[in-house]
Amino acid sequence: TIRPVRRSYYDPSSAPGKGVVWEWENDSGTWTPYDMDVGITIQRAYEKQHPWVDLSAIGFCYVIDFATMGQINRQTQRKRRVRRRLDMVYPLVSGTLPKSQSSAGASGSPPGTGSGKGSRASLGTLNRSHLQRLAIAQSRVLIASGVPTVPVKNLTGSSPVNPALAGITGILMSAAGLPVCLTRPPKLVLHPPPVSKSEIQSIPGISHSCRKTTKKQAKKGKTPEEVLKKYLQKVRHPPDEDCTICMERLSAPSGYKGPQPAVKPDLVGKLVKCSHVFHLHCLVAMYNNGNKDGSLQCPTCKTIYGVKTGTQPPGKMEYHIIPHALPGHADCKTIRIIYNIPPGVQGPEHPNPGKSFTARGFPRHCYLPDSEKGRKVLKLLLVAWDRRLIFAIGTSSTTGESDTVIWNEIHHKTEFGSNLTGHGYPDINYLDNVLAELAAQGITEESLAQEKD
Repeated sequence: TIRPVRRSYYDPSSAPGKGVVWEWENDSGTWTPYDMDVGITIQRAYEKQHPWVDLSAIGFCYVIDFATMGQINRQTQRKRRVRRRLDMVYPLVSGTLPKSQSSAGASGSPPGTGSGKGSRASLGTLNRSHLQRLAIAQSRVLIASGVPTVPVKNLTGSSPVNPALAGITGILMSAAGLPVCLTRPPKLVLHPPPVSKSEIQSIPGISHSCRKTTKKQAKKGKTPEEVLKKYLQKVRHPPDEDCTICMERLSAPSGYKGPQPAVKPDLVGKLVKCSHVFHLHCLVAMYNNGNKDGSLQCPTCKTIYGVKTGTQPPGKMEYHIIPHALPGHADCKTIRIIYNIPPGVQGPEHPNPGKSFTARGFPRHCYLPDSEKGRKVLKLLLVAWDRRLIFAIGTSSTTGESDTVIWNEIHHKTEFGSNLTGHGYPDINYLDNVLAELAAQGITEESLAQEKD
């Protein structure tokens, strides 16, 4: 497997160039470093002796107060401690000196062909900041002299060299002592240029510009057995195979050992759409352990019976058109979606009922092209929002924090003008991929007709 790699150059006067690391204190009392670009922004304000710095300009709803060394969430006003510490300078650059800089090379010899011992001695007298400057100077000299170099940082597709090949070649050339051109990393562009209220437009064909969700309303009346009866046919002569829920033979009683449903353990049923066969005992137990919303999802093929809903906590979804184009979609404007979910207390449908949950990074801004397919995706996302399927409460895969609001398997694009994290544009497959993810949640064009009914 070949994967692209990249190396980043940071100015020697920046936070990583000086070895400065900014960190925030997480819930477990340990320290987590900020992303490099965030740390650079904080350090720049610190060096200018600003009393505080607002990180909303780079996509984070936090303010860093240098007087108290605290991070304040602008939405919730929650405060965390921050700290500044010194670490190794990043990156640690080493290698041979260019001819014009080396005192050990023989006269007229090319860079790096002088005495190895002399070159190491001269390098040893320099600090890391000087080495960084020399590495960049060496790249410029080599480029001017026509020596082949590899733009290993240029992974945006504009390079004539395939990104994966450029990365591997850069590593091999560095290991062999050959020159590698250092280029500055592209900038992360999370948000569009400022937009005035008069420039914001409603979306044709979609009523209103905001949706709210409230707490789940408990469904009354039907027992699990009554719900499943709509989706099942009884099987008098079970096939000679395993129930994929309890892994016991279908011809034997169910092996489920939890709370016992009010159904005989040896009864077997077949789902009417997909024809997969299970113990009724196991299906009732599975339904009781789920959302209990009147729907059922086949554990084998994921076919959905009924209308699937989720456990998304209460919040608000706004959507409108802004007069800017996304990369790869220069022929149309942009649909901006703003999700806002406040922290709160988990309900009975959540992992830890009665326990508080956090909501990090809100409001979250997401983007779609204002094209025919982009509007179709928006309409289906509105259905997903109404069915509480966009977010859930669980453990964050990026921070490891538990009992927090997380995305729920429907990917969104949160970078407006770049695609450095994989959550931006251009991405020619995104709209098709998100339509497939919505379909996996039971949301298709048929759902739009159901919502109208």
